[in-house]
Amino acid sequence: MGHPTYAYVRPTSYASNYSMFQSLCEFKCMGVKVFQGHLDEHDKLVHAIQQVDVVISALAIPQHLDQLKIIEAIKVAGNIKRFVPSEFGNEVDRVFGLPPFQSIFDNKKKIRRATEAAGIPYTSVLNFEEDVAADTIKAVNDSRTLNRVIIYRPPENIVSQLQMISLLEMKTGRKLHKVHIPEEEALCHTQKMFASPSPSCTTFGAALPHPENVRISILHNIFIKGDQMRFELGEKDLEASSLYPDYKYISFNKLLSRCILDKPNVKLAAF
Repeated sequence: MGHPTYAYVRPTSYASNYSMFQSLCEFKCMGVKVFQGHLDEHDKLVHAIQQVDVVISALAIPQHLDQLKIIEAIKVAGNIKRFVPSEFGNEVDRVFGLPPFQSIFDNKKKIRRATEAAGIPYTSVLNFEEDVAADTIKAVNDSRTLNRVIIYRPPENIVSQLQMISLLEMKTGRKLHKVHIPEEEALCHTQKMFASPSPSCTTFGAALPHPENVRISILHNIFIKGDQMRFELGEKDLEASSLYPDYKYISFNKLLSRCILDKPNVKLAAF
């Protein structure tokens, strides 16, 4: 969208990490100014932040609390008009997960509270990865999103699991065998697949090794509890497709077609 862009990244070289080195070269060719440094290098981080007026964090889950270092650097720099923390997921102040997943929520809450306490202007964006870039750039220049959370619920993407399965069957021409089981039975069954369950299976996730406990807890939160849709949006909530009706969001239907016809490269999440 024409904004001068800077990136603060871990030090890398051709020899140490060719893939990352190649990505940095591509960024530089696009005009991105790259600073290499560690988050522990406070003065270097402050200097980089002083070159911009918007900070967008893309730290992975294991580094979420390292955003406290970014917050401290923003306070020192004193020039940031908007901070976008690394959320891009659940509305953590309105949902709850099993312990392995809840710990991730709790870390995100700590970053929200620290940002608020520091008086830093912020916007939290919860979104699909390809749409999140466009929404984030739109949001940081939008006065309506100042100190707000943007929730992503385009009408075409609100589908049930049965609707998802029906679409998959239609697109692949395959009839899938479906078995309906209660939540508690699903939890126990999944725990037996990965670890020795407790007699009542009430501590689902706790006995699983890390990171399997996190992955299974996420599946439970999204697909069994449906936490991303368990709360109603009110007049004060900001919904992305209503904020930016002219933007063409990726629909679930199109995304499913893409996954079937042009299978994307597998991406692994870090826990």
